[in-house]
This record gives sequence, structure tokens and C-alpha cells, in this order.
Amino acid sequence: MQTILDILKLAGGYRPTLYLKIENLPYMALVIEAIGTGPMGLPAISVAHYGEQNGDPMRDPEMCFELGLAGGAHLDPWYWRNDYMAVEQWSRNIVRDHYVHLIQLHEQHVRFAKTWDNNLRLQRFTDAFTDKSIRC
Repeated sequence: MQTILDILKLAGGYRPTLYLKIENLPYMALVIEAIGTGPMGLPAISVAHYGEQNGDPMRDPEMCFELGLAGGAHLDPWYWRNDYMAVEQWSRNIVRDHYVHLIQLHEQHVRFAKTWDNNLRLQRFTDAFTDKSIRC
């Protein structure tokens, strides 16, 4: 998710209060926000496109990533959700104090993230980022 890492850099880096909303018509708004820690205890972010249905915000999709720094900044997915499809998936999680890693599902999440990242790059979300995208 190099595009998201580039946007985070433009926004001044990760911080626990991070909230970015990037409007880039004709595409759905992209929201990036800090959500605490992920299953490995690393800082985590949610990245989501938001639409609306019957007045309710709808994620299409949302992915959650842990931000790792070992070997260079990188994002590792662990959650995927699409409200329009009513699907929610965890490929890595803590269940009853045990780390659970669903390897094949995690590989699917990694592949989807690479495709989505390429789409965000082609849709020029990095160029659409401005200081107005940052909400305190």
C-alpha cells in the first residue's frame, strides 16, 4: 500500500489521532484513520471508501492494516469489510488470548490490497490530498 504510505507521509506521518478524508470526485471519499493497535500490537489504521445507502455510511471496502517499520515502512492487512456485500473478514486476530493467522485468507487480503493500492494510485488520491484532508 505504497499510495497510503505516501499519503501518510504528506500528512506528517502516523499519529494516534490521525484522521484523513480525501475527496477525489468522481470516486468515493477515501478515509484513513488511526484505530489503536492491531493483532501484533503494532499501530493500526483503517482505510476505507465510504458511500451512502438510506442515509447510512457504507464501507466499500474497508481494510485495516498494521504499520510496521522493520525493514522499512510497510502496511500488513488483517481485516476486510464490504457493507454492500455484508462481508467481514479477519485474516489475523487475537481470539481468547491466542494469535490466529488464517494464511490463505491473509494472502487474499495482501493481493486485494496490492490491487486496491494500484487503483488508488491510478485514481490520483495522492494528488488529491490537501491540508483540508486533515481533520484534528
